[in-house]
Amino acid sequence: MRERLITRFRELPIVIALAALLSAIMASPASAAGGAVPTLVQDMGAALLFAGGIAVIFARLKIPSIAAFILAGVFLGPQGFHMITDPANVDTIAQIGFVLLLFVIGLEINLRSLFSGGRLILLVGLAQYPITLLFGMLFAKLVIYMGFGGVLDDTPLGPLYLGIAIAGSSSLLVVKLFQEHFQLDTQPGRISLTILIFQDIWAIIVTLIQPAFDSPDIKAIGFSFLGIGILVVIAVFLSRTIVDRAFSWIAKMPELILLGAMSWCFAMVAIGTNIDTFTKMFGFNWHMTVSSGMAALIAGATIASSPYSTEIVTKVGLVKDFFITLFFVGLGIALPAINGWSGPLTALGIAFLAVLARQLVFFPMLYFAGVDQRNAQVSSIRLAQISEFGLVIAYLGLSFGHISKDLSSAIILAFVFTAVMTTPLFEGAYRIHEIMQGFLNRIGFKEPEETVEEESDEVELAILGIHRDASSFVTELAKTHPHLIAKTTVVDFNVAIHDRIRGMGVKVKYGDISNEESLIHAGVNRAKIIVCTISDDLLRGITNRDLVRLLRHLNPEATIISNAIQMQGWRDLKEAGADIVYMSRLEVAKSLVRAVVLADEDRAEEFVDEQYATVSEARLRREIMD
Repeated sequence: MRERLITRFRELPIVIALAALLSAIMASPASAAGGAVPTLVQDMGAALLFAGGIAVIFARLKIPSIAAFILAGVFLGPQGFHMITDPANVDTIAQIGFVLLLFVIGLEINLRSLFSGGRLILLVGLAQYPITLLFGMLFAKLVIYMGFGGVLDDTPLGPLYLGIAIAGSSSLLVVKLFQEHFQLDTQPGRISLTILIFQDIWAIIVTLIQPAFDSPDIKAIGFSFLGIGILVVIAVFLSRTIVDRAFSWIAKMPELILLGAMSWCFAMVAIGTNIDTFTKMFGFNWHMTVSSGMAALIAGATIASSPYSTEIVTKVGLVKDFFITLFFVGLGIALPAINGWSGPLTALGIAFLAVLARQLVFFPMLYFAGVDQRNAQVSSIRLAQISEFGLVIAYLGLSFGHISKDLSSAIILAFVFTAVMTTPLFEGAYRIHEIMQGFLNRIGFKEPEETVEEESDEVELAILGIHRDASSFVTELAKTHPHLIAKTTVVDFNVAIHDRIRGMGVKVKYGDISNEESLIHAGVNRAKIIVCTISDDLLRGITNRDLVRLLRHLNPEATIISNAIQMQGWRDLKEAGADIVYMSRLEVAKSLVRAVVLADEDRAEEFVDEQYATVSEARLRREIMD
């Protein structure tokens, strides 16, 4: 009975949302107007009501909220219940969301993260977007040539917009999932983040030259870039001389940080969109106007290194989420009626092509850049969706008359289809790779060969997997007990760091630590001590408890050291056969307690001195992972 009550209580938000939606449907626009409610307030209220109600239901079904916002727009628009009195109201607010979205993207551009993946990954990030765009264009041209073009053949620019649509992946969806699964710091996470940053940069460049798609003019495009250059110079000068000082004045008044950030953003938008007005005063007009989105991006990027950028991102992000919701609702409102099956079938075709491009373009590029088969495949699968920037570009393309309403609708529907697939593809990426592994090996994308350790080679210490903790452990071991390093073997599938591991004087074997044969080939069954520092939230295909059981079966005499996240995990690992179980949180707790006690005794300087010495020494040491 208690469980049933709890279940019903959890379902209560859905019931409330459904009731609210039914009430909204039954209320006519005329009655709302009779209450003297301004149409702007009425339209915004309806948009937020439907978007919020459907988002609650979609959250329960684990469907991305962006799909809910678009569906809300369909219900509200001319294809639904006609509840929006003036679509321009929602569109106006949505444009503010678009500006703030680019402002926040500018604030979060981290060049250090961008260059941390290595030169080959940078090259992949730079080349992936145009190559995928070309792949999509050629596929569309082939389909048109075969007589199956449909909406792609409505305008000459249809193939180009199809290529653009499949070239990018969704930063909003992918980064959110990596954060929720605590995997942003894994190799697939870092690879995906690098590619997403480059995709966003390419998308911004596309929006810059998009107005000239139908009549390319090199001179006009050159003047557009000149306008951007001028605005960058102005923004950098003002941010260094005025803006930084202004933020220092209001730093102690957090309520003004948001206002200051918004003021800076829209000041740059005002300057960028009025460059031509200024130049006309001097008798010439070179058409150097900078779009509002690009101006907002420049505004964010020029203060990204400010000490107040984190606070700005936090506060502006909340406001941006409100406006961007209305942006996606507006896309749903603008969707034309779907007549027959041609529209949904075209959308399914675009979605399938986006997934296919990840296997035919993304995966080979990553593999030949030196990423092992597993991580290259997992990263490609997790990027298998259409970008929200693709929706923006399709939206602008429709307003420019470059594409038809039917193609624009198909791209939006394709985004919804791929967005719905994102979570299952993300969570099942490793399983999908296991299914495809044999086929990939047969067609030439082989895993690095596992070299068998000679029986005569002594393996005193085996380390299973390398991440942050193991990286620091190996460095400390090499410094304090170098005699053990020559007898240490690391088993890890991330070939990108194998040379760094060998550079520490450690033997390294490629292999999946969840695979019994890989462990035997690496000599783990002969090791005296076995250590696994990879926590359960990073392990794939096995848990630490099952790994300890496997290790105890392979090597009954070894001393097994494992790690736990929760107290129950500690007990489970001991029962599974681990000799030593450590918990990082307890080690951190001891350090923090000591810091608090010393501070309470007015001896905080002792702890600070110790920490300073540790940090200073850490800056000089070179580890496997930074």
